[in-house]
Amino acid sequence: MQNYKTEINQAQTTLNQQGAGWQAIDAESVARMRLQNRFKTGLDIAKYTAAIMRADMAAYDNSPANYTQSLGVWHGFVGQQKMISVKKHFNTTKGRYLYLSGWMVAAMRSEFGPLPDQSMHEKTSVPALIEELYTFLKQADARELQQLFSELDAARETGDEVKVQAIQKQIDHFQTHVVPIIADIDAGFGNEEATYLLAKKMIEAGACCIQIENQVSDAKQCGHQDGKVTVPHEDFLAKINAVRYAFMEMGVEDGVIVARTDSLGAGLTQKIPVSQRAGDLADQYNAFIDGQAITSLDQLQSGDMLIKQGDKLIKPTRLPNGLVRFKANTGEDRVVLDCITSLQHGADLLWIETEKPHIGQIAGMVNRIREVVPDAKLVYNNSPSFNWTLNFRQQVFDSWQQQGKDTSGYQRDNLMQAQYDETELAMEADQKIQRFQRDAAKEAGIFHHLITLPTYHTAALSTDNLAKDYFGEMGMLAYVDKVQRQEIRQQLACVKHQNMSGSDIGDEHKEYFSGTQALKAGGKDNTMNQFA
Repeated sequence: MQNYKTEINQAQTTLNQQGAGWQAIDAESVARMRLQNRFKTGLDIAKYTAAIMRADMAAYDNSPANYTQSLGVWHGFVGQQKMISVKKHFNTTKGRYLYLSGWMVAAMRSEFGPLPDQSMHEKTSVPALIEELYTFLKQADARELQQLFSELDAARETGDEVKVQAIQKQIDHFQTHVVPIIADIDAGFGNEEATYLLAKKMIEAGACCIQIENQVSDAKQCGHQDGKVTVPHEDFLAKINAVRYAFMEMGVEDGVIVARTDSLGAGLTQKIPVSQRAGDLADQYNAFIDGQAITSLDQLQSGDMLIKQGDKLIKPTRLPNGLVRFKANTGEDRVVLDCITSLQHGADLLWIETEKPHIGQIAGMVNRIREVVPDAKLVYNNSPSFNWTLNFRQQVFDSWQQQGKDTSGYQRDNLMQAQYDETELAMEADQKIQRFQRDAAKEAGIFHHLITLPTYHTAALSTDNLAKDYFGEMGMLAYVDKVQRQEIRQQLACVKHQNMSGSDIGDEHKEYFSGTQALKAGGKDNTMNQFA
């Protein structure tokens, strides 16, 4: 908390020490500018937000009701509007973060244009987006404080001392829009040195939390697509170490690492690690390798390899591209080993990429992990890649069948159809979706729930609706009725887009710098006054 009067006094002391040459500078204006720019560097932000995440993690350990949430963003303005909305509706940002999705960076921010989620985009675009997000969040602070300063000046002019004191209290207890960002570094964009260098850039930009996955960097796939290839634990742990070293070097000692495993949906590995002794991590990893038992060297062909699994020699199953296949139905076992190993070697949180949102499936793996690491916690992707409606209707259908309840009025494979929307089954499914985050936090160890791509889809949906009506019969009424009128009625700050872009902040600065000579944009002829 920064005290308004203390800031003014400190600025005045400095000005007094400089003498007459600085007399044109106003101490209160300096104090206002300082408060509007609380965070001077990205490292200031990373340290501040890391402490928030650590406190939230401890609160969750005390009670799973203290789970946290975030929405994915692809532009600074989008992130800014989310946090302005959160403060507007809930009066606090506590427990609400932002998520920076590698998928969104690839699809929305690459100079190559839209790309698949395969680490093909420029890796520098990731720290650049982190910096952009925090620039917009800091501007949201400056804008809200500028409004408070204007109200303070107005209260002083009317001599309302009670209101003056109340506004100063609001300024002193101002809650910033700056919140933690969970930032996706994909599989590290190269070897462990490349991962370390990129992690440093991300931390310098403000990242307090970095999520890294155990796929092969140059063969990385979206977690919800086929063809995923994982790396042995030694490779992944080296990258976790690289991120931790980056945090430590930059002085963000409580930085948070999220270790993501894609093993549930990954059936391939790129290499077979070298085991040093029976039962070590390499040996455990190799135990999952699929292959043909070999009893005679005559069974081998040129270029074949052998590994020992327990008491057997096997010829690993290799694809034409050289990748090695895992045994079928070993995904969950590999996930559990990945998670335990990551937590035992420096990770703070887990991310298990699943193919459906099913609390029982997640809890089954988490309970096994917690037998070894009791305080294991997850970040979970409430992914738009899931058909939530169909998944949960099918879960209810299956549950009803197990209970012996009549399901003859439903076709399991067609439950997405609108004809079921008002049925008892659909309503029960919607209730389960509504409770999903709360129930999963309690039953499946999920500390943080996020939606990776919400604004990608909301932007597409709202644009489609506007285009249909604006270019159709509604014409301009489509915009007025469905956009501007709703902004006004719902009191969206963005209806005053000039103010949102910083015009009023600029007017105040001009007045600081030029006094009564300042040419300001916010006069009587500013059409934004129509929205007062």
